[in-house]
Amino acid sequence: MTSPHLPAQSAPQPAPVPAPVPWAVVAGLASLALLWPLTGLTGLFGTGAARALAIIGITAVVWIAVVGLGRVPRPVLTLTLTGVAYGLVTFLLGLLVPALGGFGGPDGAAWTVVPELLMNAFWGALAGLAAAAVQRLRRRTGGGAAR
Repeated sequence: MTSPHLPAQSAPQPAPVPAPVPWAVVAGLASLALLWPLTGLTGLFGTGAARALAIIGITAVVWIAVVGLGRVPRPVLTLTLTGVAYGLVTFLLGLLVPALGGFGGPDGAAWTVVPELLMNAFWGALAGLAAAAVQRLRRRTGGGAAR
């Protein structure tokens, strides 16, 4: 029996369910790892540091733009997982085509896989923070309003 002086107790609300990880986005963005062998085979962007910086820059801009300007949920987690997947693609390419000089190939050591995946996860998380900032900025300026 409830007293007229006490508020009625409501049923506890369930915790909100987080949005699922968009695995198609993760896979699509991780496929940018294919830029390494493609530019190596075509000679695009030259060689050495210039090529590496160009590919890293293109990859970072694409990741941040797709996740930041798109309505991709959980940007930090999404791009952290993208970084790990990017590292796995690079590793598998090195195993399948040792001439690409991947860390699984003849020039690399297998023990470098874990540090490489951790480094890619770190860079993915940084890109995710930047993408989250872009999403917040778009919401604040009205750019993320529903169409």
